[in-house]
Amino acid sequence: MLYYLFTWLHTAFDFPGAGVFQYISFRAAAALITSLFITMIIGKRLVNFLHKKQVGESIRDLGLEGQTQKQGTPTMGGLIILAAILIPSLLFAKLHNIYIILVLMATVWLGFIGFLDDYIKVFKKDKKGLPGKLKILGQIGLGLIVGFTMYFNDNIVIRERVQQSAYVPTVDVFNVEGGVTTPDKTRIFSKSSVKSTKTTIPFVKNNEFDYSNLISWMGKGARQWTWLIFIPIVIFIIIAVSNGANLTDGLDGLATGTSAIVGLTLGVFAYVSGNIVFANYLNIMYIPNTGELAIYISAFVGACIGFLWYNSYPAQVFMGDTGSLALGGIIAVFAIMVRKEILIPIFCGVFLAENLSVVLQVGWFKYTRRKYGAGKRIFRMAPLHHHFQVLGYHESKIVLRFFIVSIMLAVLSIVTLKLR
Repeated sequence: MLYYLFTWLHTAFDFPGAGVFQYISFRAAAALITSLFITMIIGKRLVNFLHKKQVGESIRDLGLEGQTQKQGTPTMGGLIILAAILIPSLLFAKLHNIYIILVLMATVWLGFIGFLDDYIKVFKKDKKGLPGKLKILGQIGLGLIVGFTMYFNDNIVIRERVQQSAYVPTVDVFNVEGGVTTPDKTRIFSKSSVKSTKTTIPFVKNNEFDYSNLISWMGKGARQWTWLIFIPIVIFIIIAVSNGANLTDGLDGLATGTSAIVGLTLGVFAYVSGNIVFANYLNIMYIPNTGELAIYISAFVGACIGFLWYNSYPAQVFMGDTGSLALGGIIAVFAIMVRKEILIPIFCGVFLAENLSVVLQVGWFKYTRRKYGAGKRIFRMAPLHHHFQVLGYHESKIVLRFFIVSIMLAVLSIVTLKLR
């Protein structure tokens, strides 16, 4: 909203300083600061309110060290995160941008599902919360909206590379390291944007993959049915990452800090993919208008870091499903929009490990029980962070080491922009 106000002031009255709102870097910084400020102000008041209303978490006794002390800790703190994401985004982002519209809708959608789950657990005193089938249906619904929008909306496009002979630049192309350079024929973008189902493959020289190739065996005309492949993939990614973040939210600050690190990684991807100079220099896919997502992701990172003020060990408040489902879903939708979804197993490696630990544990237990009559376990306890707790590691040490692993994976993911 402030973007439109100051753009009008700059255009109509040449208001001093109003032109700075045209810069993504300034608005991203402003969104980050505003998000941190909101978490400090709203966070303290909400934590105190939840304490007074005794909106406490009901802890299932797993026999883990320090677990009983968490009984009664306020939950539904994800409301702080949602407010700290939505308010700065509405203030500083271009609200007519299709990517901003899509990610804001995903934030509210999954935040609402998580809120219903927490509300049933806390106020209805039903430990099961929202039935798992309804959660999955909600995630599928979001996946359908995101998938159909990504595939059919005419504003979601990319720029194809063309041969130099087919494109003569009318302006100089500046190298991001300084100076003017003549574009190489393999690093030139067409003037016109096109609809595409291409995405990015890491560590491959020509690192673009078209989903339509999956049905190329069907012959001519098969491309028009690519949505039958693309949309189910989008649904799967949203369900997997959203639930992965939800499973990771088991130790103080773990899901919050990991999400902040992932958010920073996605912010880099969004900024360079939406900037034709950086996209040209890095020889990556240019996706017009995705640079605006840097404002949203700055608010996202600020919300996560600010929430750590209250959520770090020992936690004063838990985010609950209100926060964890939303954080995972946001990451999934964001990665799909900047066409880095194939990189998710790398920069979301912690979420993936948590997911796999549960799947393997349950699958192996059922298999061995059916075959041998007694179920066996791979891990001492699942999800993975509880396995390390059973081994005797302190909660804060586990969280910090998971952060270190997440940072390493984030760096590896960013390196893929050049390392092929």
